[in-house]
Amino acid sequence: MARVFTVSSSILIDVPPAIAYQAVSRPEQMGRWSPENLGISGEAAGGPAAVGGTFTGRNKRGRFRWVTRCTVTAAEPARRFAFRVHAIGARTPRLRGPIATWEYRFEAVDAGTRVTETWTDDRRRWPDFVANAFDRLATSGHTFAAFQARNIETTLRNLKRELESKGA
Repeated sequence: MARVFTVSSSILIDVPPAIAYQAVSRPEQMGRWSPENLGISGEAAGGPAAVGGTFTGRNKRGRFRWVTRCTVTAAEPARRFAFRVHAIGARTPRLRGPIATWEYRFEAVDAGTRVTETWTDDRRRWPDFVANAFDRLATSGHTFAAFQARNIETTLRNLKRELESKGA
C-alpha cells in the first residue's frame, strides 16, 4: 500500500472567515476542539500567532503524553493559518526533525466559511516500512494518515459546534 502524505477535510461554519481565523490562529484554544491536543505554551500563546512565532504543544493519546515544538509558517487573517511540527519528546521536545505540517484555510461561502484542515506528513526521509510500522504502533493499528483523517473530522465538528453556538 502506498504511503499517504496528506489528508484534508472541510466543513461549513456559519460565521465569517475572520471569526473562524481568529479562533484557529490562537493555538492555545486548539485543545478545546482537537481529540489529542491539550493546549500550548510559548510565545504564540495568548494572541493571534504571527509567522515565525513558536509554541510547545501538549498532546495525549490514551495514556501517552508528549510535547511538540512548532513554528507558525502562515498567518494570513481570514485566509490561512499554518504551523510546522519540528521537534517532539516526552517532557521536552528534544528529538528534532521534520514531523508534520498543519494548515487551515478559510473561504467565504454564502453567509459563512468553509474551513479546510490539512495534515501533511513531513517524515519524507523515513522509509515507508519504518513509517508504517511506527504509525501502527503509535496509533493502535492505523497509519498516521488514516488516524489524522479521523482527528481532523472531530476537530472540525467541534470547532463548528463551538463557533456557531457563540453566534446563537
